[in-house]
Amino acid sequence: MLAWERSRLRRAAARYAAHGWPVRPGAYLTGRPEGRHARLRRFDCGAAGCPTVACHPAPLPVTVGEREVAALWREHPYTVLLPTGYAFDVLEVPGALGRAALLGDGFAAARGPVAVSPGDRWMFLVLPGHGVLPELAAHAGVVLHGQDSWIPAPPSRQFGGRVRWELPPDAHGWKPAEPYAVQALMLDAIGAGPTVAAGRRATWRAAA
Repeated sequence: MLAWERSRLRRAAARYAAHGWPVRPGAYLTGRPEGRHARLRRFDCGAAGCPTVACHPAPLPVTVGEREVAALWREHPYTVLLPTGYAFDVLEVPGALGRAALLGDGFAAARGPVAVSPGDRWMFLVLPGHGVLPELAAHAGVVLHGQDSWIPAPPSRQFGGRVRWELPPDAHGWKPAEPYAVQALMLDAIGAGPTVAAGRRATWRAAA
């Protein structure tokens, strides 16, 4: 089972690297959640005495090479992390907001990869280097991952299950979405309306 898990994660990491996405090994989930031999579930990064029990980067390098990926995932089923701020940023939002954005009339023009975590956090991969419109930033649970951040990538295990693709990257040519278009749909979903978003558009693009 461990070898199968390692192989699955290694293949995913190699596929991301083959398309120019930096990947980084992350701590992997250990422990048994229930039963007579249950033990504490936590993420193990391999560092002696590491106090972090949640998902976090392992003390290993970021890589974009398929050969390096094969070597790094040879021994452990490392979580596949995607560093942000390079090929893309990630706009992470609560599930209700993410689903509403996908159902928006204009999402066809804003299409890009979308991943979903077991905790119903929706992660929109968008072009890097932009901020969040104030009206959206004020909404609870909205997080922008840019430089020096990361997200767990499918099919990595997290507490409660695996990360999955809602919209896989190959469906859109491995291209991130246009950030403003995605944010405009989210503003519509929370009732800010397209007028507010349009009023901010020139300023937001100028910051790119």
